[in-house]
Amino acid sequence: MTHDLVTALRPLLTAEASAEAYSAGTEPGDLEQAVWLRLLERLDAEGPPLDPQQWLRRAVRSEVRRTRRTSRLERPYAGEPVDDPDRDPEQLALTAARGRALREAVRRLPGRCPRLMEALLSPEDLTYREIAGELGISQGSLGPERSRCLGCLRRLLTPEVAAR
Repeated sequence: MTHDLVTALRPLLTAEASAEAYSAGTEPGDLEQAVWLRLLERLDAEGPPLDPQQWLRRAVRSEVRRTRRTSRLERPYAGEPVDDPDRDPEQLALTAARGRALREAVRRLPGRCPRLMEALLSPEDLTYREIAGELGISQGSLGPERSRCLGCLRRLLTPEVAAR
């Protein structure tokens, strides 16, 4: 029965979709597909319509109105998001893995170095004065301490970088 209904309605749907699609800014094939889907959903839920041709005309116009509403609300991107090489999923995964490896190595540093390096890596972009106050050390000793901690971190990471 469904096959007979589809076969009988196909020419009418093609004609209706071709007549209405461009006024909605869509392709006739997309409109046809949306109406076929709506028909299948209706057949599954309520059975075939009493007047299939009239139902089809109303469904086409309803889909056209829905498409117009949707297109009024949509705004195009300034650029294609997939064109941004920094947002590539592979790059994002590699960047996250490097960040985890760095933070893991920072946690293995001796003395005050883990706290100092975490403060330096903080997304809050703390000043030397804020970091010195947080760690309870003088601002003047922060530079030499940072250099010593970076040297330790470099020695920790060298074998890992070479292994890769």
